[in-house]
Amino acid sequence: MNLLRLRATAHTVRAGGIVAYPTEAVYGLGCDPRNEPAVRRLLALKRRPVHKGLILIAANFAQLAPFLQPLSPADQARLAATWPGPYTWLIPARTNTPRWLRGRHDTLAVRVTAHPLAAALCRTCGHALVSTSANFSGRPPARTALAVRRRLGRNIDALLPSPTGGAAKPTEIRDLRSGQRIRAG
Repeated sequence: MNLLRLRATAHTVRAGGIVAYPTEAVYGLGCDPRNEPAVRRLLALKRRPVHKGLILIAANFAQLAPFLQPLSPADQARLAATWPGPYTWLIPARTNTPRWLRGRHDTLAVRVTAHPLAAALCRTCGHALVSTSANFSGRPPARTALAVRRRLGRNIDALLPSPTGGAAKPTEIRDLRSGQRIRAG
């Protein structure tokens, strides 16, 4: 891991930039979830409607907690059994969680990432990151740094090149309240 590049990428996030980085299966696009102009720029870049909501990734649950309703011990145990790992959960959001993150939903999609570089970026930033696939909506996600450069080029502010985690499909998404699988992994 190149620490200088990691620190520079975290600085770009803190300055309101959009960055690309590897995740468990594909490259992700991210930014500071509390920075509305950065999130709106990311949504415009992807051509993704705000009403769909976004995923946040983190190095640990503490980075996600400010966005979520308090959890029961049983729910905490359920999450702990899958994290860090390639499991994204829809969890009831706090009422003050911005709509630009949760869209039209009362839940927020969150994951404690198992990808070492993505987790290191969250730790270096000191907070969770927006994490959406590095592609235009409806197009295949980028799986390599070269594919990110070719597809998104100058539209992003930094790129952390490294292999993805090797998963064949994007992470599974489940609803914490119902247990229902929303997207197969």
